[in-house]
Amino acid sequence: MPLGDPNIHPSEATTRPVIRQLDDAAINRIAAGEVVERPASAVKELVENALDAGAARITVEVAQGGKTLIRVTDDGCGMGPDDLPLALSRHATSKIDGTDLLNITSFGFRGEALPSLGAVGRLTITSRAEGAPAHRVEVSGGAMGPVRPAALTRGTVVELRDLFHATPARLKFLRSDRAEMQAITDVIKRLAMAEPGVCFTLKEAEADRVVFRAEAAQGELFEALHTRLATVLGRDFADNALPIDAEREGIRLTGYAALPTYSRGSAVAQYLFVNGRPVRDKLLVGALRAAYMDVLSRDRHPAAALFIDCPPERVDVNVHPAKSEVRFREPGIARGLIVSGLRHALAEAGHRASSTVAGATLGAFTSQAGPRVYQMDRPSRGALASAARWQAPGLSEEQAGWSLPETATPSSRVEAVVDEDPAQTRNPLGAARAQLHENYIVAQTGTGVVIVDQHAAHERLVYERLKRQRAETGVARQALLIPEIVTLGSDAERLLDMAGELAALGLVIESFGPGTLAIRETPAILGTVNAEAILRDILDELDDAGGATTLQSRLDAILSRMACHGSVRSGRRMSAEEMNALLREMEATPHSGQCNHGRPTYVELKIADIERLFGRT
Repeated sequence: MPLGDPNIHPSEATTRPVIRQLDDAAINRIAAGEVVERPASAVKELVENALDAGAARITVEVAQGGKTLIRVTDDGCGMGPDDLPLALSRHATSKIDGTDLLNITSFGFRGEALPSLGAVGRLTITSRAEGAPAHRVEVSGGAMGPVRPAALTRGTVVELRDLFHATPARLKFLRSDRAEMQAITDVIKRLAMAEPGVCFTLKEAEADRVVFRAEAAQGELFEALHTRLATVLGRDFADNALPIDAEREGIRLTGYAALPTYSRGSAVAQYLFVNGRPVRDKLLVGALRAAYMDVLSRDRHPAAALFIDCPPERVDVNVHPAKSEVRFREPGIARGLIVSGLRHALAEAGHRASSTVAGATLGAFTSQAGPRVYQMDRPSRGALASAARWQAPGLSEEQAGWSLPETATPSSRVEAVVDEDPAQTRNPLGAARAQLHENYIVAQTGTGVVIVDQHAAHERLVYERLKRQRAETGVARQALLIPEIVTLGSDAERLLDMAGELAALGLVIESFGPGTLAIRETPAILGTVNAEAILRDILDELDDAGGATTLQSRLDAILSRMACHGSVRSGRRMSAEEMNALLREMEATPHSGQCNHGRPTYVELKIADIERLFGRT
């Protein structure tokens, strides 16, 4: 623009900033700030490239948490000498042609990872395409060297050294070597779950130590995934996880979700995948939480590995450069599928509780004796009779309790409390034999012993009955002969605002003056209850839930609180008939393996477990 332009004041002409085009090196360093946040981000991009290349074996080697070395070796399709410099150009990719950004079926598609890594580190790529010789190219700080011949059997080797050497300020924000290594391990594990048919190996280069290894899993979808999850998440998760397979309007949900009693103190064991891509999506995490809301307390978190598959045009993966977030075209369908699919699977599990409950129980038993003493063979009947006469002189064998049928063994002898059908021991929860401390039912099964928390178990049973009644005909109510008057102050108005919803739950209240309520009807299933205590528990539940939960969730939480008041209390003596009836109802009721707060309602110990406690191995 001419200096003499009358439309521009002279002071503006000297102070206005100049717009200039950045060079490629600066552009790549800026892009790297979004794509490569830490060494784990670089590993993720390189391993995803290997998977897109069709690799069956991928080896990752790192040094100092990936700060000084990241080497990814694969046996994929490789690249030719003409492809290498092109692969290091920004927005050059073989994954898409640019005509349709909604039809993305590969991990990568932006064409930013390799040039970004070359801009902030020292990058070397050695690759060999089938039927062609191997070649190598090096990039340091964005400056690319010539393509040279190299030696390589097949596939590609990408070596990244001195990450962020070109942007040293970024190094200050990296964490310790151990923390960065943990982040890299988490990335590899997530990708290993996404691709069960690929062999993954992660090594520490300094010590030549294998940190993680997962061989390629064989078999059909669920079998291969189950094997891979056992390797990645541990055998305990695999043994206590339920297979999930549900579909709705063209979207399919598969994977495994753990039983409620196999919960965690944080959300570290939640793995979500969309079209095979590991994601961290708030919508999906919220749906997973909602599915377990009825069977877990708020301080516990479910464990799951869930895979959503849908047509690529129904989900947008081009939301963030790191590609860890997605956006569904119909988010309600995806969320509803997770909630309904998981709830159905949990209901199908019935009374089942996780095997880790028994393990924790055995761990709680500590021997107070000295060195373990191993018994020899079981004593003979004569030895038992002699012992009986010695321990109870003057009594016959029958009086001393040692007279046994010819077919019986000491391990099957019980003190019968009533005349019962021996076939009851073949039920999953067995036959009741005793009640301890007026709270714990001891039952004998065909393979071991079951210990039931009577209050926790009945609380869940009452809760499930209340939910069934509400869904079918509404909760049956009983009118109080004399209404109970409760003074709650300002909280009374909060309950009056929910009077309609509470009436549907079997609790009828009305105003009885300022800050005072009259309770006229209560749920019949609860029997005689302390109505004031119920109201105060409902207020506590409303305070805990806040306004973040849906009305349905709040009503379920209120029913849960009410069920506690109608359950068998600790300290109550139960007859054998009552105990067996409780066991049979548990076997027929969904979710009865855990109470309303997610704690186990029973513990099962196998005979082998008990024998180990007494050194009879």
